[in-house]
Amino acid sequence: MATYVLIHAAAVDSWYWGPLSAALRDRGHDVVAPDLPCDQESAGLAEYADTVVEAIGGRTGLVVVAHSFGGFTGPLVCDRVPADLLVMLQAQIPAPAESPGEWWGNTGYWAAREEADRRRGAPGGTEEDTLSLVLHDTPADLAAEFVARHQRHQAPTPFGNPWPLASWPDVPTRFLLAAGDRFFPAEFMRGIVTERLGFQPDEMPGDHCPMLGHPKELADRLEAYRTGL
Repeated sequence: MATYVLIHAAAVDSWYWGPLSAALRDRGHDVVAPDLPCDQESAGLAEYADTVVEAIGGRTGLVVVAHSFGGFTGPLVCDRVPADLLVMLQAQIPAPAESPGEWWGNTGYWAAREEADRRRGAPGGTEEDTLSLVLHDTPADLAAEFVARHQRHQAPTPFGNPWPLASWPDVPTRFLLAAGDRFFPAEFMRGIVTERLGFQPDEMPGDHCPMLGHPKELADRLEAYRTGL
């Protein structure tokens, strides 16, 4: 039995891990999916990592799965606990001494996003709503539930301080890319993964939240990573 540690994105709670958690538990595994203190003005990345480590407790056989902004926290957790595997799921990849607030400019995100929007014919000069930008491949009932009840205030504190690790933690790492994501376009993400992690990402269907739209396939992918170690 493995313990899957699921780390959520910014400005949300852990609810969206529910379908994936059920699929992993059906396979006989334990799941830890804590709510991060993202609405607390005093909480930075260190406190996010503290929350995850505390939730793990004495569990072993750890597979850490970090989604989106959770990519800044996942490696910090793996630096503190004996994880067997880190899976970056459509996640931001930090660089040493780079703050999360600097990531967008340093990676060229905005230009890449503008080009991706242009290619798919998105209206210029306007910000798409969450359903279109982030949840377009999510079942409508789950997307509506997410938007109505599970978005949270995101305090700015974690975005202003440098990422504290001098190098990537010594843990096997995989990157799983959601090919249909409009928020983090696939072509942009492929380049960042290659540049910062030194390997090509794997790809699966989905929008920014494949744990809602494709939970069984995501569980299969995670299990394949785990058993292939």
